[in-house]
Amino acid sequence: MTTAHFTKDYGDPGQAAEAARHYHWLAAHARPLLQPALIAADPASLTFERIEGRHAEPQDLPRLAGMLGDAHGAAWTRDLHQASLRTPHSSHDGTWFPDYVSCREAALRKRLEQGHLPNASVLDVLLALVKEIAEGPAAFYKDSNPRNFLITTDGTIFTIDTDDLTLAPFGYDLAKLITTLIMTYGPIEQPGIAQALDLYNEAAARHNARLGTTDLQRLYAFVTLHIPLTAPYAGRNGYRFCVPDSEAPHDHDGTRLRPARRGPVQR
Repeated sequence: MTTAHFTKDYGDPGQAAEAARHYHWLAAHARPLLQPALIAADPASLTFERIEGRHAEPQDLPRLAGMLGDAHGAAWTRDLHQASLRTPHSSHDGTWFPDYVSCREAALRKRLEQGHLPNASVLDVLLALVKEIAEGPAAFYKDSNPRNFLITTDGTIFTIDTDDLTLAPFGYDLAKLITTLIMTYGPIEQPGIAQALDLYNEAAARHNARLGTTDLQRLYAFVTLHIPLTAPYAGRNGYRFCVPDSEAPHDHDGTRLRPARRGPVQR
């Protein structure tokens, strides 16, 4: 770890201001997530303490799962217990959270337009799934992919990138981490996923018992959504592998609904 700085530039001052608001909200409400110090917030850039560390790897999944469960539970206790997954939420400090449903519906429709879904019937199945699982307590989603974690040589975990912050069900961001770890490093055995979910639930339940009830079926439903939502990045940003067929969604006739793939993705 050094005292050097890292500056992230934004093309739009509004984006920089929004990312700064997200940073401060996470610092206030999701304290289990350790972030680099924000040194300066300028109209079109944010300057952070530079953290020297590696990105997340599959062996980090248990620790990261527990940390996410703790952070989601803390945020629910401090703020998001007032939120509903189907409607936008405004925090007392002015942070605005888009709702869970409309964001995913818009993104999935875009994936069809981009060619990452094979047809409209697949889209209909996924849109129905979004609505079906939009229930229960509200957590937040901040895109927990491996690159958004930095782990120092002493094992300290920092989370970075606060550009996007939306409402999401408990377990949804854990599913994003699992999906993108698989896309980066290859398959993760089911016992490892089950262990991560157990640790996530245990940490969330320490804040309130009802927060630690995500089961494997629900977690895999989230993975089913993350497959097409992440499809545009296949072959980029270190995403070299497909998610195994066992995690792919199905049509009503049992056919696999694999999104179209771009780039040199390996099987």
